[in-house]
Amino acid sequence: MDLSMRWLADYVDCDMPIKDFVSGITLSGSKVECYNEEGDYLENVVVGQVKDIVPHPNSDHMFICQLDVGEGALVQIVTGAQNVKKDDFVPVAKHKSTVLHEGKTVKITKGKLRGEASNGMLCSLGELGLSVHDFPYAIEDGIFILGDDCDKTVGKDIREAIGFNDTTVEFEITSNRPDCMSVIGLARETAATFGKELKVKAPEFKGVDGDINEMLKVKIHNTDLCKRYIGAIVKNVKIGPSPRWMRERLRASGVRPINNFVDITNYVMLEYGRPMHAFDLRYVEGAEINVRNAKQGEKITTLDGIERELSEEMLVIADAKKPVAVAGVMGGEYSGIMDDTTTVVFESACFDGASIATTAKKLRMRTDASSRYDKGLDPHECYEALMRACQLVEELGAGEVVKTVIDENYQNETPLNVEFSADWINNFLGTDIPEAEMISILEKLEFTVKDGRVYAPWFRVDIGCKADIAEEVARIYGYNSIPDTIIRGVANAQRTPKQNYERKVKAAMLSMGLNEIETFSFISPKYFDKIALPADSKLRNTVTIMNPLGEDTSVMRTTIIPSVLEVVARNYSYRNPECYVFEMGNEYIPVEGEVLPNEPVRLGFGFYDTTDKADFYTLKGMADGLLNAVGAEEAEYERPGDDCEFAEVSAFHPGRCAVIKVDGKQVGIIGELHPKVMENYGIEARTYIGKINIPELMELSCDTKTYKPLPKFPASTRDLSVVCDEELPAAELEKAIKKAVGGILESVTLFDVYRGEQIEAGKKSVSYSISMRSLEGTLTDDQADKAMEKAIKELAAIGAELR
Repeated sequence: MDLSMRWLADYVDCDMPIKDFVSGITLSGSKVECYNEEGDYLENVVVGQVKDIVPHPNSDHMFICQLDVGEGALVQIVTGAQNVKKDDFVPVAKHKSTVLHEGKTVKITKGKLRGEASNGMLCSLGELGLSVHDFPYAIEDGIFILGDDCDKTVGKDIREAIGFNDTTVEFEITSNRPDCMSVIGLARETAATFGKELKVKAPEFKGVDGDINEMLKVKIHNTDLCKRYIGAIVKNVKIGPSPRWMRERLRASGVRPINNFVDITNYVMLEYGRPMHAFDLRYVEGAEINVRNAKQGEKITTLDGIERELSEEMLVIADAKKPVAVAGVMGGEYSGIMDDTTTVVFESACFDGASIATTAKKLRMRTDASSRYDKGLDPHECYEALMRACQLVEELGAGEVVKTVIDENYQNETPLNVEFSADWINNFLGTDIPEAEMISILEKLEFTVKDGRVYAPWFRVDIGCKADIAEEVARIYGYNSIPDTIIRGVANAQRTPKQNYERKVKAAMLSMGLNEIETFSFISPKYFDKIALPADSKLRNTVTIMNPLGEDTSVMRTTIIPSVLEVVARNYSYRNPECYVFEMGNEYIPVEGEVLPNEPVRLGFGFYDTTDKADFYTLKGMADGLLNAVGAEEAEYERPGDDCEFAEVSAFHPGRCAVIKVDGKQVGIIGELHPKVMENYGIEARTYIGKINIPELMELSCDTKTYKPLPKFPASTRDLSVVCDEELPAAELEKAIKKAVGGILESVTLFDVYRGEQIEAGKKSVSYSISMRSLEGTLTDDQADKAMEKAIKELAAIGAELR
């Protein structure tokens, strides 16, 4: 909301430094964004009178002017303008002045034009930063000749002479205060803030005899979306420019003047905050106004010349046959005021804010009217706004207003009210404000206090509870006047176990040399093809975005692996020799019968290294390091089987992939990327990838670290070599050994795998070093030998024979 300080002064005395005004009004709740003075870029530009003008001796289109600028001696200026004549009053930019040119400020200095001295410049409207909308009688491409509505005092600063020196204050009005989107609304706030008298008079007009009901019919068909509709008629309309004072105020408020009738509706909208519309009665067929919902398939061409299709939930103003305006948004093409208009219908109505917001959004039309209606307006001030418009018509001599009006009124006559308790307000604010002072503050804001309740004025649609009343008291009393109080209780904020766990996971990954990445949660369905997911994979069942930015961001990801691979592939395409990355993010798994999906947290990590410094065992080491860091040390790695819970297994090399199990539950999968998938991503270096389910891993992790004392007794070591099928995993052999040796086992270390002529085809020889130690005493050879016998027997049970 742009507020003209000159306009504000009509209603409240605000004769104070502008900085004091914006500071005070901001502290009372009306936030000021900025302020500026009109034409502040103009310097040393004054009113001058042309005393003499002769043709330039060396030019066929230039003239030499002698001007009186109030300095005693005449000033010579050369101009090429053809509309200047003797005795004209014009804006003169003197030597060392500043004007506007093509939106930028330029300096004007004296010089010579075709050999003749020119000590300045005569200015057009554009060079002052104005247009013909501000001064309709001016010539757009010529020098601005001051009219009788300007101060023609020679030597006077041009801004003051033409009324181009108003100060505009820009407010940020919150959505709960639509009443402040008006000059009178901000005048109320100013009066209450600074303790000034508010001078707002009820508008009045004389009018001419006539019965409007014989000229116009009005019917509200949807009283839920339109609580009030008032119509007035102006006869013998005279279309023309508005007076300078009205044009000035509209310009200062950011509205372009057009003609007297359009300007009146805009003026009232800015003054009262009530959007209005003026219809040409010729184009209202049947002389009927019907406030109804649009019919399916109906169309309207709005004032901006665009044809728009309407839907049934939209409210329209219609005549007997067709819509003539989109209610609360914009009028139709033929509803506007034209040069030959003779009879005008003034509309002042109140429409449902939510309906207007929905309509404006669907039609992609954000207008000054819709921005006020969608915040919610009360119907009671419709009458005052209409009366003000009629008053202005008479003041401007723009037509004859019929005395009677049509008022279709379905408003609620019960004012908003809440309980009033001075003790409650003081306790709520931490203040000790006397009750009488509270009542005085509320009365300044036009509230009424009686019988233990506070009654809000009609324009305050935001009052709903006692806290709202306390806020009104506090902001006028002064937030700076409220004493400081120490917060009760002790803030004991701390991270949740989940947050601590996730920080621990990230710290572990960073410590192993991986770089954290963060990718979009919405991906392309093509990603599933790139990781070779089967057509019937459950991961292809996704949450689809209703209004995606494009196909590449149209679904929510159900696996984090493609997101990580996209970053890896991009780094490879940039010819980076290596890339080690990880991401902790959500996957989005649809739940049947539910609107929202599950969003489990997953850890995706991967790398490639063209220097061959890393392989599958590097990846396994990373997984081990993470598991150790979070307290899930007893992990097993198994080849994926039919029971594999990770649908992404198709993305991995079938012989270089492992599922991670903790306490028998699958929590992750790691492995080398399948050659076909590497080809899909354009990666030629071996790439390794992994995914770990964080919530599942967290449940199986232990926060407590257990420390063991240094051993007191020596260890006994045995080596063991067995021959087994090539397909039998080394992990199965290690598990059998651990089970057989039992509590005295300290470690099992694989130190050799042999395949060759001395071993049967399809077999392999696996050798382990087994360390055993007792905490109770030194192990005897007999104890160690018995343990090894048990191990050999357990290995034989799974098909591994002693070599």
